[in-house]
Amino acid sequence: MNLIIPVLIGAFFGVGLYLILHRHFFKLILGLILFGLATNMFIFVIVDLSRGSTAIIKRENEVAVEPFADPVPQALLLTAIVIGFAIQAFAIVLIKRVFQAIGTNDLDDLDKTDRIDQYYK
Repeated sequence: MNLIIPVLIGAFFGVGLYLILHRHFFKLILGLILFGLATNMFIFVIVDLSRGSTAIIKRENEVAVEPFADPVPQALLLTAIVIGFAIQAFAIVLIKRVFQAIGTNDLDDLDKTDRIDQYYK
């Protein structure tokens, strides 16, 4: 089990990168989603989340008593999820707008934007 998760994360990174470098818009969005998922899984595995009490110091103690859950990885994962969702939403809106303006699903056809005035007639 310890070998399966890193291999799966590496596969997600590889497939996500391949789809990001592909030339169709839909595959670009899927690649961004997979890349974000792989990043979240990587952070989840790296920080070694532990179960325990909350990381709140009681009045009678000077430091937190073991075992306690570290709140930093949890905040990091939550932040990564929110930023990943924002990037995906921005990419979807941007790609939709480019498709409406140019009328193609192929990134290789975007070199024709030098004649952009023909699309706004």
